[in-house]
Amino acid sequence: MTAVTERPNTSPGNRIAWEIRDALVITRRNLFKYVRVPTLLIFSTVQPIMFVLLFAFVFGGAIALPGNLDYIDFLMPGIFIQTSIFGSTNTGIGLAEDMNKGLIDRFRSLPMSRSAVLAGRTVSDSVRNLFVVFLMTGVGYLIGFDFQNGFFSAVFAIALVLIFGYAFTWIQATIGLAIKDVESVQAASFVWVFPLTFASSAFVPIESMAGWLQWFARNNPITHAVNGARYLVLGEPWGSASDVWITLLWSGILLAVFIPLAISNYRKAV
Repeated sequence: MTAVTERPNTSPGNRIAWEIRDALVITRRNLFKYVRVPTLLIFSTVQPIMFVLLFAFVFGGAIALPGNLDYIDFLMPGIFIQTSIFGSTNTGIGLAEDMNKGLIDRFRSLPMSRSAVLAGRTVSDSVRNLFVVFLMTGVGYLIGFDFQNGFFSAVFAIALVLIFGYAFTWIQATIGLAIKDVESVQAASFVWVFPLTFASSAFVPIESMAGWLQWFARNNPITHAVNGARYLVLGEPWGSASDVWITLLWSGILLAVFIPLAISNYRKAV
């Protein structure tokens, strides 16, 4: 296998500039894939919309919330976070596919930054998440959802969702590069994503859960992310500013841990 050829005699400023350019090239390449194969985008948006409609119309009438809050308003911030996390699984699956097709080998043989392939993949998947969140917001509005704290709070809520989801894309990148087999990556991703998401405040109040589960749910980072988004969308008592800061802290920790791990796995990928 040909080793990565580094660009010679680059100052720190120039190095950062070409790393950004390389990442943008990979981002564009991944986004063009959705243009060439639009069914990828269509099917990736079907599941989130189904979650919105099923939870709103199947469980909405059975879940009583204090203060006469409509369940759809309670649900949508949880769906936003769930979608960003589930969407991050595409990162690991996509990298495993590229590895099996030999694309990772080709990228590693080029004089490009080692982090560009990973950064481009994670950024493009975050752009896809943004599109899906906007689409779900439109669906939510059609069935009664509303941002109750104004425009800027809505923007901050979506930004929080994307930041938290972006941190999870690096976890999935690490998994995809470590396991390498597409089907195994998909199975491994959902094995921990599903219980972590459903054992949170995303879909039901924590108080309605079994007593033994409530401690875990309250300390689950996804609960803080959901409550932070709810605070920005609905205000108190559905969350607090501390949930926003804790979510940002968790995002920073995950990025600090998994970016180096993903890059290390990329360097060792065969």
